[in-house]
Amino acid sequence: MGTLTDPIPGAQHTEVGGLAVDEVPAGLGRVKRVIYPPGWRWSDAMAAVTGTDTCRHVHVGFIVQGTMVVRFDDGCEVTHAAPSAVVIEPGHDGWVVGDDPVVLIQVDAGSDTAERLGLTSLRQACTT
Repeated sequence: MGTLTDPIPGAQHTEVGGLAVDEVPAGLGRVKRVIYPPGWRWSDAMAAVTGTDTCRHVHVGFIVQGTMVVRFDDGCEVTHAAPSAVVIEPGHDGWVVGDDPVVLIQVDAGSDTAERLGLTSLRQACTT
């Protein structure tokens, strides 16, 4: 039996900003497994790659391993620890907490994720 981080047969594998991403097409979208290594932080690893101060993407998925803190532009902080379903709106920093990598199974449609999934208002209130 394999582990959560083993290569996924048939998936397109990419690495960016210290992340390992395996992606499989699914209709108009895709299913991705994203591995965030211990010590990883968006503002340290991805800001230079994207040219933005915070992540501008929506993340919808399920954390199957590890713990991540997400801080939104308004200062709200949310901790997601496995097992945890996540819907994370644009405008956030995030970082891995602890010694285990975070493994996120994500469903998206690229830059159209929020629109295609009907996510018009993602976060009602800060739940720190």
